Amino acid sequence: MKIYIKYMVSRRCKILVQEELHKLGLQCGAVELGEVEVDGVITDEQRDHLGRALLKSGLELMDDKRAILVEKIKNVIVQIIHYTKEEIRIKNSEFISDKLNHDYTYLANLFSETTGITIEHYLIAQKIERIKELLLYDELTLTQIANSLRYSSVSHLSNQFKKATGLTPSYFRQLKQYKRRLALEDV
Repeated sequence: MKIYIKYMVSRRCKILVQEELHKLGLQCGAVELGEVEVDGVITDEQRDHLGRALLKSGLELMDDKRAILVEKIKNVIVQIIHYTKEEIRIKNSEFISDKLNHDYTYLANLFSETTGITIEHYLIAQKIERIKELLLYDELTLTQIANSLRYSSVSHLSNQFKKATGLTPSYFRQLKQYKRRLALEDV
């Protein structure tokens, strides 16, 4: 039996869900972002207990098929931006459509209707968050970040970052270093 979980976007979330299922005596098979295959049947009491436990951690059980599909779209995008190491050689729209076995126009309309933003805007927001993470790690150059996130150029990345945050990537990186120095001086 598959159960669908909203806001499940990291490995830590997967571990938390597995632990909660284990506490209820339930065995799980495949655990993916946003969904878990549970062996056997879940009683209403177990489902209610699981729902309450997940809510305490910021996660939420889902039943609505449209909401589940929107969450799947979000999870595919998170997977593309945050976890996919190999280069995707097709358009994001094709990748999402293929991954979810639905026409992209249908997915795009459902997503916009449900969330109030387009898939493209959600994708850009995820890219900006990823850029921030990579800038904070300070291990990659802007060129490497741009290439890893499939930007056409560093200039395109910088313009999109500045439009979203009001800061240039270089200035964002400098702020982090300045804050770190201040923190060390306070010790």
